[in-house]
Order: sequence, then C-alpha cells, then structure tokens
Amino acid sequence: MTYTINRLIKDADIDAIDARVRAALTDNGFGVLTEIDVKATMKKKIDVDMEPYRILGACNPKMAYHAIGVEPRVGAMLPCNVILRQVDGGVEVSAIDPVASMQAIDNDELKSVAGEVRDLLAQAVNAV
Repeated sequence: MTYTINRLIKDADIDAIDARVRAALTDNGFGVLTEIDVKATMKKKIDVDMEPYRILGACNPKMAYHAIGVEPRVGAMLPCNVILRQVDGGVEVSAIDPVASMQAIDNDELKSVAGEVRDLLAQAVNAV
C-alpha cells in the first residue's frame, strides 16, 4: 500500500509551487490551517542547513466535520499533511493518503470518508 500521493514538478522553485499547491487545495475545498518551514526550524533549533522543506496542514472542513461525526477521535490524525520539498530537478509535492493513515481505526464509514478525502487530495496534487 502506498502511504502518500506524490508528484514531481520539474525545474521548479518551491515558492512558485507553494502558491500553486495552495490554489489547488482551495479549488478542492481545502484550507491551510498550519504551516511549518522545516528548513528554518532546523536551522533555528539545531543549526543545520537543509534544502527547502515545508509542511502544510490542509483541511477540508466539510469532510473533517463528517469524519469527526463518524469517529470523534479522528481529530488526532487531522489535518492532512501536504509536503513540499526542493529536490534535484524540481519540487516534490506529497500528500498523506488518508485511507492508509486511518487503517488504525476499525470503522468502515470513516474509511469511506477517507477515500473521498484521498480523491480530493490526489486531484489537488495532480492539478499543481
């Protein structure tokens, strides 16, 4: 089983792709709730340099509300993380596969919701 949805955008800059990812997420009903600049955090905390790496915590409010209604403890697994990282040749965009992350919860209705969220995230990643 694949645990992420991945796409490489060749010859791209992370700042330009960041804007495109946010637009694609918005177009698919997601908002960005949290942002972590991993590169800046690592520099500040342990004084190491690394390639640009960002984590966006994306949430589709309607789907999150539905999932919480089905399984209140699912909030421990929210929001869905979308990663942008500068790699040789471009920027890799990855999103967590909610179906894979929800395997720990034995609830068929939640798995159905997770499948819908996975499809929306895949559409967003593929639209970048």
